[in-house]
Amino acid sequence: MEEPPYTLQRLGVIMAPDSDDPMQAWGVLNPACARSRDGDLWLFPRLVAKGNYSRIGRALVSYDGAGAPAGVGELGVVLSPDESWEQNAGTSGVEDPRITFIETLDVYVMAYSAYGPLGSRIGLAYSADLAVWHRLGPASFAYDPSLRADLNLYANKDAMLFPEVVAAPDGTPSYAMLHRPVWDLSWIRPGEREPLPAGLHEARPGIWVSFVPALAVEADLVNLPRFTQHHLVALPEKPWEALKIGGGTPPVRVPEGWLILHHGVDGNIVTGRDLQPGVLYSAGAMLLDVDDVSRVVARSNTPLLEPSHELERDGIVPNVVFPTGIDVRADGSADVFYGMADSRIGAARLTHVDAAPA
Repeated sequence: MEEPPYTLQRLGVIMAPDSDDPMQAWGVLNPACARSRDGDLWLFPRLVAKGNYSRIGRALVSYDGAGAPAGVGELGVVLSPDESWEQNAGTSGVEDPRITFIETLDVYVMAYSAYGPLGSRIGLAYSADLAVWHRLGPASFAYDPSLRADLNLYANKDAMLFPEVVAAPDGTPSYAMLHRPVWDLSWIRPGEREPLPAGLHEARPGIWVSFVPALAVEADLVNLPRFTQHHLVALPEKPWEALKIGGGTPPVRVPEGWLILHHGVDGNIVTGRDLQPGVLYSAGAMLLDVDDVSRVVARSNTPLLEPSHELERDGIVPNVVFPTGIDVRADGSADVFYGMADSRIGAARLTHVDAAPA
């Protein structure tokens, strides 16, 4: 399989936790980003308080003289774990958002991880202006007899939506969401895993896609979280993905197809721990077919970015680069925002290998 023709170069740290703010005691990380209607770029970081209690913030991105992201300002909170399905007996959290502007609906849609009674679930919210957000509720997955599994019973996260209508497997024009259900529980309980869906012989977590008919969503946005036609997209394949993979940045249409950056995890699991000290999170690229978004046409054999910088190796969870936000620039390059060691936020420039230097 060919490799996606892209490179990723660090630009530097753009956000670090404020030691005077208890909401950031355990770090700022894994942000979404989106352009407002007036053209400003806003970052939506996960703000982690002591005890792994997470909120989603909103901060305006500033730029240096060369046009690179340099910092943030005007920090506020747009989403807190106020709903019971975002809370559990140990802690609570709304985590790791991804934001997509869907032009045909004229709204921004946020997919996030809700850390509730069953572990991580996918939450969806929408906004007209990036400032005020309205929950659509948890994503639901219609029972598919061919899978012989109810995806609502599994933990799920790393969700992101395509920005335009695509074809579902049965040809129906649909909105689509990438997500990452989990059946391998060895992170928490050694040697345990949930029953696998029919036809799946690989317990390591991978990327899936589900669909909702466009006509239903355009008739009433409340239908957006009601997904059907669930299909596997990709499983771990490369050494740097040995433990699991998951989606990173929302899909961007490029000449070669739909481009996403994803994370791959390698290393050693310490069973019984939530925050894993012995794993390595790296970032690569994946291209999906325009006509069949469940088909991978190219993926990185080696990482585009791995935790080699000191600030990516030292933090709440060491050795992590975790891409979650992408902003396409006028010249076709893109700025990528990523979590660094679950503690701070970095930016990197994504460039096509055939493009002239900016």
